[in-house]
Amino acid sequence: MGLTGKLVRQVEIKSDGDAFHELFRDKPHHVSTMSPGNIHGVDLHEGDWGHVGSVISWNYTHDGKKKVIKEVIEAIDEENKSVTFKVIGGDVTELYRTFKITVHVDTKGENNLVTWTFEYEKKSEDVEDPNTLMDFAINVSKDIESHHLKS
Repeated sequence: MGLTGKLVRQVEIKSDGDAFHELFRDKPHHVSTMSPGNIHGVDLHEGDWGHVGSVISWNYTHDGKKKVIKEVIEAIDEENKSVTFKVIGGDVTELYRTFKITVHVDTKGENNLVTWTFEYEKKSEDVEDPNTLMDFAINVSKDIESHHLKS
């Protein structure tokens, strides 16, 4: 078992893929209204929403515990509709030396595919792969889809 890993999961959404991408690019602070049981708030610490280098923090509940994650927007790819966040602080850094999260949306008519990719390095062999955190990301995606379909 290695210390570095990559976890990729996809979820199909019927809501607007462009709106989903725009949400994570420019308006992550709106996610808390779409998935209030999971995300409690998103704050901008440095920079501007939707700009590479900006620092944001997320307050969320994972595995029944309130947690915080602090990230810098590392890359925004408009052509491929992806946003990459590099974790720089918070609860995730207790277990992982490095952690990157990429959310990518394939837009094809009514059916859109959201791909979540986690790239990470564990601090020790005892640390589990972030499967429950990936389940969390998929659940948030489904909440966002439900919100958009109601609108």
